Amino acid sequence: MASAQCRSRPGLAGSALMSSVPRMRCTGPPVLLRPCTWGNGLARRTQQEQRQRQQRQQRRRPGLLPAPHAADNVSAAAASRSSSSDLPLGAAVTADGLQARLSGIAAWLDALFRFTRPHTMLGTAVSVTSVSALALGPGQLTATALHAFLQALSSALLMNVCIVGINQLYDVEIDRINKPYLPLAAGDFSSATGWAIVCATGAVSLAIGAASASQPLLATLGGSLLLGIVYSTDLPLLRWKRSPVLAAACILAVRAVLVQLGFFFHMQQALGLAAPLITRPIAFATGFMLLFSVVIALFKDIPDIAGDRQARGYTGSSCSGKHPGGGVSTLSVRLGPKRVFWTCICILEAAYVGAIAVGLQSNLLWSRVATTAAHVALGALLLRRARRTDLTSPKDISKCYMFSWGLFYAEYLLLPLFR
Repeated sequence: MASAQCRSRPGLAGSALMSSVPRMRCTGPPVLLRPCTWGNGLARRTQQEQRQRQQRQQRRRPGLLPAPHAADNVSAAAASRSSSSDLPLGAAVTADGLQARLSGIAAWLDALFRFTRPHTMLGTAVSVTSVSALALGPGQLTATALHAFLQALSSALLMNVCIVGINQLYDVEIDRINKPYLPLAAGDFSSATGWAIVCATGAVSLAIGAASASQPLLATLGGSLLLGIVYSTDLPLLRWKRSPVLAAACILAVRAVLVQLGFFFHMQQALGLAAPLITRPIAFATGFMLLFSVVIALFKDIPDIAGDRQARGYTGSSCSGKHPGGGVSTLSVRLGPKRVFWTCICILEAAYVGAIAVGLQSNLLWSRVATTAAHVALGALLLRRARRTDLTSPKDISKCYMFSWGLFYAEYLLLPLFR
């Protein structure tokens, strides 16, 4: 049978589409060819899909739908569910946005937590609670006493945030070396945010004190704020932290005098006592915390020697006590960490000896036993920790400093046992 050649002729409607189809060679007997129509159907389907895509794009709301290329990475099952008309457009992206917002809120709260300096907050809470308990006698734990205690505690914690915030605002340069984890030094908070927190907490604290109509409470809050300002503010005649003597005076005035007597007298006034009365336990608490506050004032600067020396161009010690570059010349910078460290340990051990002597004078056997045993144990733990501290390691010194804060908390827990 003779062979024949023929070419397939696509229909006119699909000519543009079929122009790229390779030519077909046919062998065999001649047949009658009809116009090909499958190209027309393919073209119609392509145009229909284009119209559907355009309609979907018109329905999209800006800001909610993912980028076109992101949809290519979605699995087929997820794509079929998201394309259903039952789900709102951009639901997945909305969930991602909510998660990002919650993460941002959590990060801000974490920065606020670091801004409050939690170890000082705990010290304030424990001290206010312990001193308030010292003022209570048998049967005096009433609703009035509880209300007065909550006034003292809430206002004291807010004022604590205000004071440590002022110190951070003026110590950003030093904190970038010594405490880079703090939110202002790390850039987690701006200066404006820091000032907003400081002003808000200070104002609310003073408002609580004024609303309580308690002169001892308001005087304690106002005096603490004033000492916090002169301690940290970098203005002429202020920033007393540059002087070891003035810095220690500020800290012991707040921690040893204002906190002990102010909150004690506030509770006495709430209980209806006509005039403030200084008892033997509160006198001991004031004296003991006076020594402890001196230790905290000196101890806190030992791990910060590197930053204090580098701050504002400090290059060496000065007999006058002033930084050649205007920085902070602490006693640790002048005398060295080892001498200051063991001075702090000796002061604390002397305070524990005094606490034992006071405890033995109690008329109650349980009070004598409890206070004596507790302070012997605390003194032994302090000496053991001090001997194990590497004075060449700022990190190790910082751990010992935080251990001293633990002893500070423990002493406030022991104060109600003195009777």
